[in-house]
Amino acid sequence: MQQVKPRIGIIGTGAIGGFYGLMLARAGHDVHFLLRSEYPAVREHGITVESRVHGELNLHPVQAYADVAEMPPCDWLLVGAKSTSNESLAPLIARAAAPGARVVLLQNGLNNEQQLRELLPADLHLIGGLCYVCLYRKAPGVVVHQDNGMIDLAYHSGPAAEAERQEIISAGAAMFRETGLKAREMGGLDSARWQKLIWNAPFNGVSVILNAGTQALLANESSRQLIRELMQEVVNAAEACGHSMPEALADKLLIGTQRIPDYLPSMYHDWLHKRPMELDALYGEALKLGAEAGCSMPRTEALLQMLRFVEAGYLAE
Repeated sequence: MQQVKPRIGIIGTGAIGGFYGLMLARAGHDVHFLLRSEYPAVREHGITVESRVHGELNLHPVQAYADVAEMPPCDWLLVGAKSTSNESLAPLIARAAAPGARVVLLQNGLNNEQQLRELLPADLHLIGGLCYVCLYRKAPGVVVHQDNGMIDLAYHSGPAAEAERQEIISAGAAMFRETGLKAREMGGLDSARWQKLIWNAPFNGVSVILNAGTQALLANESSRQLIRELMQEVVNAAEACGHSMPEALADKLLIGTQRIPDYLPSMYHDWLHKRPMELDALYGEALKLGAEAGCSMPRTEALLQMLRFVEAGYLAE
């Protein structure tokens, strides 16, 4: 008997949700997309990914919905919306989820799963998804993909026992591998989130304050040194909290960033379009946890204060 593929729902069809959702649909999965303002454009033209890696990809027609009540219950839900909207996301997730659904939170920062867990039904499996991908939303339904696409998955919480947790993560990783992307099964979510933050916290915030992409930031000795010092603060805080980080990780990340195309991180696009920035998830939680562990992060704290000033200015307009 032919095995039926699980139904996948995308909550937050922006750059992240659009890219991974399209890749899964092209691999033969049954994918359903929840949209807001982009719904008319996606219904008419579909979702397009302009990829430097895979070429131009288009999904049309799209199983798209403007109302979560119209979506069928989904076995897997990929949440691509920003952490700034988690409180409003919880009811959407609960409504779109089939009983015992697997919810993969594709967000930056620390402790997003812990905060969302309290708002979700107890029978849902909550999984952390860490995306290593350079992309941005160019227009409604149009995503530009510059590099990578690997994803890490780690079980956060839910009703599964230890053995079943591993089976769930393995199934999720296999699902992404069917698209041609790399996927890793991680044993510890907190350590993985700290490790990703080492790149995310410096480059996201500094790109906004200095209005520059990765190549310009690395080409200048002063900005490169600042990013290196911010990275080391995150490493120090992670290790103070009991998470061992790979040796010389900051230097390796700087070298790796030089090899990718010039990139403007997601926070830069939030600033550019005057949207709330993920300041608590990317900075506030790290500062709080670092302080509790006795580790000060003065450069990170100064960066956060500048970003709060910038954000307050344009949100007040």
